[in-house]
Amino acid sequence: MKVEFIDRHKDEHGVQPICDALAETSAAIAPSSYYAAKTRPPSARSVRDAELTAAITTMYEENYHVYGARKMWKEMVRAGHQVARCTVERLMRAEGLKGVQRAKSPRTTRPKAETERPADLVERKFVAERPNQLWVADITYVRTYAGWVCAAFIIDVYSRMVVGWQLSKNLYTDLALDALNMAIWQRTHAGDDLSGLIHHSDRGVQYRALRYTERLEEQDLVASVGSRRDSYDNALAEAFNSLFKAELIRNRHKGPWRDIDDLEIAVAEYIDWFNHRRIHGEIGYVPPAEYEAQHAAVEPSPETVDDLVDAR
Repeated sequence: MKVEFIDRHKDEHGVQPICDALAETSAAIAPSSYYAAKTRPPSARSVRDAELTAAITTMYEENYHVYGARKMWKEMVRAGHQVARCTVERLMRAEGLKGVQRAKSPRTTRPKAETERPADLVERKFVAERPNQLWVADITYVRTYAGWVCAAFIIDVYSRMVVGWQLSKNLYTDLALDALNMAIWQRTHAGDDLSGLIHHSDRGVQYRALRYTERLEEQDLVASVGSRRDSYDNALAEAFNSLFKAELIRNRHKGPWRDIDDLEIAVAEYIDWFNHRRIHGEIGYVPPAEYEAQHAAVEPSPETVDDLVDAR
């Protein structure tokens, strides 16, 4: 600290005058000690810190500037760095690097009048044993210079993967329906069977519209609607919306947003990162795509099971 202080002020005052001024304080240092420190080879720790700091800074920038010390430590270990969590915390603190902070957001879907509605098959238990067992859907909004933009997302609960999304300037049914169609296409295009999948949402009119429910039935998806009229009914989807706002929308390194076209490009890039590179603590600090790949590697496909049965 003394050497750094002198370095900052020596051009203006000179080394000797600064040392003379410090001599009467608890930070006294002789000029010879200063020059000795400047010529001394850097310690092994300082060299290691510099290398780790460079790696942390690069990783922080590549991940939307959102990782805190815990996720950064996990990411560093995944990348092959042998480093303690406390070291990552210390170096991030020294560089002023902080994790993103989430904020609460108001609701955007409008509850439909209480006529007949699907049962709540989830009952706030957002767990799944495999992909395509439970999806959650929700809508949020984003302010741009050109006006409000609505965003619909569908999340696979097992892996936290965003399987469908869409942006629109209004809250009509087509917004939610387009996100659903994307999710269905992505999964069926990969050969997945969606029969019996539970699609859970809040009571928004977009999700209870006739065209939406008919599309669910066409794919043999089972509709589930929250029963208690608060955000906990669809907590996992609400949590994603909160992350989306904190990590992209309010990210000072990404915005502000001009219009829906500007935002659409950014959301596409964010979802790709979220699904394939962002690590998630809820699934063992791996990205959703990697988590699903791990499941596929240990679970036999239906075709494999059928082959085994036929062989007997």
